[in-house]
Amino acid sequence: MSVVINTNFAATVASNNLATSNDMLQRSMNRLSSGSRIVNPADDAGGLAVSMKLSAAAKRSGAAANNIGNSVSFLQSQDGVLKVSGKVLERIGELKTLYADPTKNTTDKANYDAEFTQLQSELSALTTETFNGVSLFGSGSLSVQVSEDGSSTVTVSAKPLADSSSGVGTLTATTITSLTGISLTAITTAIGNVATMRANNGAEQSRLGFASEVITVNKANLESANSRIIDVDVAAESTQLARWNILVQSGTAMLSQANQSAQVALKLLQ
Repeated sequence: MSVVINTNFAATVASNNLATSNDMLQRSMNRLSSGSRIVNPADDAGGLAVSMKLSAAAKRSGAAANNIGNSVSFLQSQDGVLKVSGKVLERIGELKTLYADPTKNTTDKANYDAEFTQLQSELSALTTETFNGVSLFGSGSLSVQVSEDGSSTVTVSAKPLADSSSGVGTLTATTITSLTGISLTAITTAIGNVATMRANNGAEQSRLGFASEVITVNKANLESANSRIIDVDVAAESTQLARWNILVQSGTAMLSQANQSAQVALKLLQ
């Protein structure tokens, strides 16, 4: 091999190797310090694209789970009002039976009518209850999104508590001012209507409970899949860090040796 001064091929090679090792060392340090396997898009362009979609889907799943929880709270509030309505109807039925007692005088019946009027007003007030400004007993149903992509929904059916045929409207009519104006059949029918509404409410709560469980599991799986793409394996990366750290040190030493190799030419000139 010829001895030259202007070109130090060994130093050039050592320098290139050192630059590569140093670049990989910095990359390992960035990954370990950030906890992410993909620090720059160039690290894994395809993986980054998939990760972004999985991350977005996981966040939408979390939002859908929150919406389901709010809908369950809505149904729980609705059932609470229906439960009280049932108790009011039971008391009205009791008053109607007591009212029919032939031993009661006019004053007694007037007292029963006074309580009935108050219960009638309370029953009317219950039909107007709201949840966060949304009517608990509105005329329209509610559609609850139970999937992150909106492809699956659960319908919360309308429960017309104030309706005269399927609710308690018969008992809250302003034309009725006394227990004599209602029949026991109307009371039992109203109780049956409320019971049906509570049954539907319970069925909807049950379905939303299962839907919440599914979307929670899906969210966890999406996060797990995203983690395999984006998160750094600390054990494996720390091994690479040690490797590149040693190579940087050895490369630096070899570059120093290569730079000194040209000194051989001086000895030949002496």
